[in-house]
Amino acid sequence: MKEKILAFLRNRDGFVSGQTICEELGVSRTAIWKYINVLREEGYEIESVTRKGYRLLQSPDVVTREELLGYLPAHVLAGEIRYYNTVDSTNEAAKRAASAGISAESIFIADRQTSGKGRRGRVWSSPGGEDVFFSILLRPDLSPEAAPLLTLVAALAAVETAGKHSGEACQIKWPNDIVLHDKKICGILTEMSVEMDEIDCVVVGVGFNLNRLQFDSEIEDMAGSIRKETGKRIIRAAFLADFIQIFMDKYHRFLEEESFSMFVEAYNDHLINKGRQVRLVRRGQELLRTALGINEKGELILEDENGTIETVLSGEVSVRGLYGYV
Repeated sequence: MKEKILAFLRNRDGFVSGQTICEELGVSRTAIWKYINVLREEGYEIESVTRKGYRLLQSPDVVTREELLGYLPAHVLAGEIRYYNTVDSTNEAAKRAASAGISAESIFIADRQTSGKGRRGRVWSSPGGEDVFFSILLRPDLSPEAAPLLTLVAALAAVETAGKHSGEACQIKWPNDIVLHDKKICGILTEMSVEMDEIDCVVVGVGFNLNRLQFDSEIEDMAGSIRKETGKRIIRAAFLADFIQIFMDKYHRFLEEESFSMFVEAYNDHLINKGRQVRLVRRGQELLRTALGINEKGELILEDENGTIETVLSGEVSVRGLYGYV
């Protein structure tokens, strides 16, 4: 009910009488007064005037279930929304819930992670109050071999959302880092559980640097945020709602076609590696190659100095810029 009252206030201009809220939502004036006070305690600035009613003046920058539902149409997610002030990792929270039988297309959001994870076992720095950390639990009817392509679907959704909210052209560093001004602003970690050669679930975890201005010394040369790069402060719940809508649309299209081919052109248009020389790191050995783009399998197409073409999968190699991160 709390989120319904919040959405009601957010979608009305000016004051809304308590009686109108009672009639529309079917609750008593006393119940409305209690919910209004709870929202105020959570940081919502709500004005109340006798014989006029209530008016929402300002919302806190939080990514709670109630705040997200204020921006997200109810039909977009089929599952649950779970929010944590602090959690070890949203991917771990999603996997625990999956084992307990939670429905597909549920999302797990945290203000802060204590054990956020990146690719290849790296730590993802996850302080509270500035960025968004979340995981989406999926149960796709796909072969296990096709599941890694969901990482690329998520990368496309991430780069589009970042471009919309930053107002600038963002890019993808293959396979799944989002880059703005040559700085990494987003990482994606996809994990899969398989039973009897069939997918039990896939967890797509995303960490987005939105408003953070300071980074640890070991990553400050490569990490950035939308605010640090553009000066724009991002409303986190609005950003997350847009990502979810874009991702779920692409996800369902991907399931319908059972192919990534429809997304290859768009992905390559955003690919910062395309046409550049890169360092291919394989089993400790570094090789110089030119990146040509990806194919419908999500493989990176590379060309050596002799014109020989090869393709590589993200799990097999690491691709780095010639002189640094990109």
